[in-house]
Amino acid sequence: MLIRTIKKVRVVITREVHVSTVKLTVNGKAVTADVEDRTLLVHLLRDHLGLTGTHVGCDTSQCGACVVHIDGRPVKSCTVLVGQANGANVTTIEGIARGDELHPMQAAFRDNHGLQCGYCTPGMIMTSIDIVNRHNGDLDEATVRQELEGNICRCTGYHNIVKSVLDAAGRMKVAQAAE
Repeated sequence: MLIRTIKKVRVVITREVHVSTVKLTVNGKAVTADVEDRTLLVHLLRDHLGLTGTHVGCDTSQCGACVVHIDGRPVKSCTVLVGQANGANVTTIEGIARGDELHPMQAAFRDNHGLQCGYCTPGMIMTSIDIVNRHNGDLDEATVRQELEGNICRCTGYHNIVKSVLDAAGRMKVAQAAE
C-alpha cells in the first residue's frame, strides 16, 4: 500500500504597492486623487471619477476610443500614467459642451449621423476637434481621412464621420467669430 502525503504549502506573494497623490484639472474642476503609480489616466477618469465617456477599446493604443485632451493636445489616455498628467489640464468628452449646448463637433456628428454604435465617437470627436483647430478649419476630405487614421470605427465606412468633421469645421469658425 502506497500512501502519499501532500503537504499543503501556503505561498504568499506580496508586492509593494506605490501610491501617489496627483493633482490635475479635469473638465475645469480641480481633482486630487491617491492612486497606484501604475494607474493609467483612462482608469482614473472612468473608475475613480465616473467619467465613462472616455472608452477603453483595445488596450494597445491602436483604436483612439480613449482620446482626451491634455493641455489642449489630443492624447490616447490608455498610454498615459496618471503621474504623467500630474498638474495638467485634462478635457474629456464630458467637458466640451457648454451646459446644454453641444460643442459644434458634437452637434455636427449628431446632425450628420457620424456614429452608429457610438463606441468610438468620443475619441473621434476629441481627435476631430484637434484636427479642425490645427488646420484652422481649412480641411478637405482627404486631409480628414488621413488625420483620422489613428482612430478606428468598426461600424462605418467613415463617410459620415468625415462629413461631420467638415461640417463642424465651418460651425467652429462661426462659433469662434462670434466670441
